[in-house]
Amino acid sequence: MKRTGFALRRADPTARASVPVFKPKRCKVCKESFRPTRSIQPVCAAMACNVGYAEALLAKKKATAAKADRKETKAKLEKLKTRSDYIKEAQREFNRYIRLRDAKRLCICCAMPLGLFSVGGAYDCGHYRSVGSAPHLRFDERNAHAQRKQCNRYGAGRAVDYRIGLVARIGLEAVVQLEADQAPKHYSIEDLKAIKAEFRAKTRALQTAAEDQP
Repeated sequence: MKRTGFALRRADPTARASVPVFKPKRCKVCKESFRPTRSIQPVCAAMACNVGYAEALLAKKKATAAKADRKETKAKLEKLKTRSDYIKEAQREFNRYIRLRDAKRLCICCAMPLGLFSVGGAYDCGHYRSVGSAPHLRFDERNAHAQRKQCNRYGAGRAVDYRIGLVARIGLEAVVQLEADQAPKHYSIEDLKAIKAEFRAKTRALQTAAEDQP
């Protein structure tokens, strides 16, 4: 038999395999320091910590699945929306902005505090030229102002008083221009989405400014 130059060694039955030693970690549940037996071990050996960690993982998984489900549902509902739905959403954001913009002003019609004798504890965004008669001005900030419910809903808008208040607020020339504006506007769905985003951003800016005031 030809010798290869390497001596054959027999395994020593008394030799022990080396056990890796990992640096101490902080348990993700009880926050106590422990020495893991595996490099990826997240919690200590306590049963309560292992159960708690498993429950937390399950809850996180469920929350992720629920979020994905909501996103999918929202996408489906978005596809079902009509142009009328987009108009309503944009109008809601616009009205909200006008109410917040004029929150510290008096009613455009009667010059009384907006919340005085209010029905339901709020006030409206009232249009000088109504949305029904002048839909092209529904998102025009000159045409909309905070108005007590009694004036807007139960006083038929009080157009004469509204005009007097509007002239005092924006000037006669601007009011005349508003009354003469007959230019039609055809809002696309993308236009309506942009209008909604614009007035939502304006509302948030006003809210942030109010929070920053001492």
